[in-house]
Amino acid sequence: MNIRVLLTLCSLLTASVGVLAADADVESTPLPSDKALPVAAIPNRYIVEVQAGVNPRLVAPAHGIVPDFVYQRAVNGFAGHVPPGRLAALVADRRVVLVVPDRAVAANAKPGGGGGTAGQVVPAGVQRIGAAPGSLTYNGAGVGVAVVDTGVDFNHTDLQPLGAASFSAFLSSAQDNNGHGTHVAGTIAAHNNTTDVVGVAPSATIYAVKVLDAAGSGSDSSVTAGLDWVAANAATVVPRIRVVNMSLGRAGTLGDNPILRAAIQTLTSSGIAVIVAAGNDAALEVSQQVPSTYPEVIAVASTTAEAGTNQYRFFSGVIGPDTASYFTSDGAFNVGTGIGVTISGPGEDKENISKSGGISSVGILSTKLGGGTTRMSGTSMASPHTAGVAALIWQKALSLSQSVSSEDIRARLQNGATNAAAPLDSPTTSYSFDGEREGVLSAPGALAP
Repeated sequence: MNIRVLLTLCSLLTASVGVLAADADVESTPLPSDKALPVAAIPNRYIVEVQAGVNPRLVAPAHGIVPDFVYQRAVNGFAGHVPPGRLAALVADRRVVLVVPDRAVAANAKPGGGGGTAGQVVPAGVQRIGAAPGSLTYNGAGVGVAVVDTGVDFNHTDLQPLGAASFSAFLSSAQDNNGHGTHVAGTIAAHNNTTDVVGVAPSATIYAVKVLDAAGSGSDSSVTAGLDWVAANAATVVPRIRVVNMSLGRAGTLGDNPILRAAIQTLTSSGIAVIVAAGNDAALEVSQQVPSTYPEVIAVASTTAEAGTNQYRFFSGVIGPDTASYFTSDGAFNVGTGIGVTISGPGEDKENISKSGGISSVGILSTKLGGGTTRMSGTSMASPHTAGVAALIWQKALSLSQSVSSEDIRARLQNGATNAAAPLDSPTTSYSFDGEREGVLSAPGALAP
């Protein structure tokens, strides 16, 4: 029997700083609000895949392991702390297919800016992609979207009612205690009413899948647990889960966790579109980050939604709409491998240039933990715009008694993109063009016949 053990450590994420390329003496710039933390393997924690037909609950105790998670739908296995001296026996167990180190995953959101609104605001990102209320025939009704994140605020009036089912990897409610997941959910499906904001698919149903804690931190094992829950429940909840959004990630490579990838493959093979944030490190491409490197996912990079301001006398003009965000990871889409950015979308409203030449990001306005609105920047904000459009595509297909695959949705996003010259080059030192102008997300384009 061929038993593989993957024990390589992943590399560290590095910081991306918004600094104009033309200026050598500039102020530092705050990182985007969902900047991922450095990540590494978690000591003595492993994810284990067992043979099909084998009960993972019987394998774990044989090696002194009390599993934190047991997986039986997306993959067959478990995760937990392996006692000292027991790893070799675990690997040698004939029931075991693969043992992989557990690794840290993060969103690390820092909600800030924004506040209560006197009436409903149509966020700049929603407007930029052509999804403002009244612009489209579809609104996401009858489509479930799982937000795999820090949870969702069950009490936010602009998100109620949420899907009746939910999941938490932390032995608690899926109630958000960070804010990141609530913000993501609002961009996807904040209701079209008279308060706060409106999402891309305001009648879609959000399912809270909490895999990150109050600090915006989690692990490959907690993410896999959330995906396992989706696999087990997607077809039984009403409305059915058709789209998954994952605004999270870590540094890594395509093959460093085949179990996590297999969980995603289970979802996409069942017709669920998995939309992920490309990453917030301009020094890295999606091929160097997980899960955005997986060919099965739809990786989304970040652009500006509107023109910013400029107070710096050594730079002419402004940073305009559809410009690559200074922090965004990218990577040309390779048709052969399926790896790369599928589409870019609004991850911030705009970028302003200060008198000293520094770049500041004005974040996307969306729902805030505890009520009202707040702003956040990052590819974590670009991804839910795309997940909302995926929900619209699914609604259209269902209205025609049709079905769409994840690859159908990818093709519609790519073929329907607007502005063939985008993403425009960022003028910052951190940015380098990846060689492809994939265009910017367009809801009308993706829904075109």
